[in-house]
Amino acid sequence: MIDRAKEILASAKGKMNDAINFLEEDLKTYRAGKANPSIFNNVTVDYYGTETPVPQVASVTVPDAKTIIIQPWEKKMIPVIEKAIMDANIGLTPQNNGESIRCNVPPLTEDRRKELIKKAKAAGENAKVVVRNARRDAIDLLKKAQKEGMPEDMQKEYEQNIQKETDNGTKRIDDLVSSKEKEIMTV
Repeated sequence: MIDRAKEILASAKGKMNDAINFLEEDLKTYRAGKANPSIFNNVTVDYYGTETPVPQVASVTVPDAKTIIIQPWEKKMIPVIEKAIMDANIGLTPQNNGESIRCNVPPLTEDRRKELIKKAKAAGENAKVVVRNARRDAIDLLKKAQKEGMPEDMQKEYEQNIQKETDNGTKRIDDLVSSKEKEIMTV
């Protein structure tokens, strides 16, 4: 029975960590007024019939805090990448020089900052929902296991462990969102 309880706890912990890692990656794509190559992770281009993220078809570099240079591995991809950046509506205007694409990162407006913070908080809430759902599922499994013969004190102990993991996950999510909020508000 203890193996079953440990398995339930590990599964819940894994789901919670997945939600937090997803949030972390998602927050990296928010443009906070300085050049960050990860904002192109969600921009996809049609590469031989497959939707492919820009970093997989080009080298994305940041020569300074306000400039991003995209060097496609195939020259014929330049107009395709340019169009994808425009269509993605990430607030950047690509400039093509025939060899590479240069994107100057404009400073964020106050409205755009507020919009990004609202979006970050919503993403944080979604991650918390996933964490709480993992907790609920794990507790349901523990109750089911208790009906099948797990000692009640073991069930209660593992419920407390799952609650601790939930609290830790929620705190990590709050920390991620608040640090992103500070980053966005820093002019």
